[in-house]
Amino acid sequence: MYLKMWLLTFAGLGAGVVIAAGIFAFLAIIGVFPRLIGVTHTVEHVKLYETLLILGGTWGNLADLYSVAFPFPGNVVLTVCGISIGIFVGCLVMALAETLKALPVLNRRIRLAVGLQYVILAVAAGKAFGAAIYFLRGFG
Repeated sequence: MYLKMWLLTFAGLGAGVVIAAGIFAFLAIIGVFPRLIGVTHTVEHVKLYETLLILGGTWGNLADLYSVAFPFPGNVVLTVCGISIGIFVGCLVMALAETLKALPVLNRRIRLAVGLQYVILAVAAGKAFGAAIYFLRGFG
C-alpha cells in the first residue's frame, strides 16, 4: 500500500516538474522574459527576475496541490493573484503575437496606419470589463 502511494507520488511530482520545466522553457524560447526586461530597462535585476520566476512556479505548484489558508482576507489575495495572472497572460499573448508576426498582418488587413496601440488597449479593456461582469454577477 505504501509502496504504491510513494510510486504514485513520485510519478505525479516528476510529471509536474517536467511539465513546469517545459512551460518555462517555452516562455524563455519565445522571448517573453527578455522582451519584458528590455522594454522595462531593468537588465540589472535579472537575478531577481530569475528568483521570482522559480519561487512563483514553485508556489503555484504547491498552492495547486495543497489548500493554503492565508492569514489576511482571501479577497485581497485573489485580487492580487488575478491581476498578476492577467498581466502575465497579456504579456504572453503579445509575445506570441509578436513572434508570429501577427501585428503587421493585422495592420495590413484592417488598413490601420496609426493607432494600433489603441486597438490593443481597447481589446484588453473589453476583456477586463467582460471578466469583471462575469465574476461580479456570479457566473463563474
